[in-house]
Amino acid sequence: MTATLVLGGTGLLGHHTSLELVRRGYQVSTLSLPTAEPLAQPAGTEALYGDASAMSDEALLDLMCGKHAVFYAIGADERTVPTAPAASFFYRANVLPTQRLAHLARRAGVRKFVLYGSYTAQWAEQWPDLDYRGRNGYPRTRLAQEEIAHLEGDGAMDVMVLRLPYIFGLVPGQRPLWQSFLDIVAAHPGMVPVLGGSTSSVTVRQVAQAAVGAMERGSHGGRYPINAYELTYAELYRLCCEALGRDPQEVTVVPLEAVLPGYEAAQEQVDAAGLEHGIHLPDTARFQDRRAVSDPEASAVLGIEADDVPAAIRESLRWCVEHPREAVPA
Repeated sequence: MTATLVLGGTGLLGHHTSLELVRRGYQVSTLSLPTAEPLAQPAGTEALYGDASAMSDEALLDLMCGKHAVFYAIGADERTVPTAPAASFFYRANVLPTQRLAHLARRAGVRKFVLYGSYTAQWAEQWPDLDYRGRNGYPRTRLAQEEIAHLEGDGAMDVMVLRLPYIFGLVPGQRPLWQSFLDIVAAHPGMVPVLGGSTSSVTVRQVAQAAVGAMERGSHGGRYPINAYELTYAELYRLCCEALGRDPQEVTVVPLEAVLPGYEAAQEQVDAAGLEHGIHLPDTARFQDRRAVSDPEASAVLGIEADDVPAAIRESLRWCVEHPREAVPA
């Protein structure tokens, strides 16, 4: 069977996954939220529009019937700052819809289900001192999302999870999420302080290769932390300076103790407003002071090819600079 369904086909990850599936000869259908202006869809795909959360079970079963694989590239990420408690919001936004779609996929006879998760789940397991499994609702619910998807597949459908880190690349007509880092640099006209940690990072093409590789080669219950390049926050902010025409040497690595009080003060303001970040701001600072880098060999089985991550970062940042918000809405 070669028929596949990509949920979130017009998003960054879904778009590039569709491209990779077409390139490998698969039949591809996509489901995306309807928009006022049509968004780019890869040639060779069947583009469908609708809100999966509002569709009936019968409509979703019809959509998934005859599909070999479903790629789940939808949901809320940690940039959303909901009304407290954040864990409840992310549970409703990510865990419950995943359970429903995985359950229906199994009923429809789907054989492979690929879930696009977060590498915060990995560090929730490896760094218990951050209490990501306790007070931080986003990674806590990402772990729950993984487990519930695997349970829905047990015995009938292989479920694989991609634990995704920083991802760079473009989808036509959409603003990259890295605009926020340019905004941070622009807010510091002089020295740009940055913490001394680093993160796993990949290009969006590598995510697409990992997703299709998970379908073709992955094992049920597999949790794959994806990484191709160790990116320090200092390098990322220096690339932001470069994109803005500023001297990259303005970026200065500072100790955690120098910035933690500011993060704690900002957290108090968020608390007072009745909101809650999925990862509390002081914990974000602690995280960015560490080496959050997974072993690339952990996902080598998926067949990820070499790619130029710094070039993809430059491309993403350049697009933001060349397309001011007034010209292209975020």
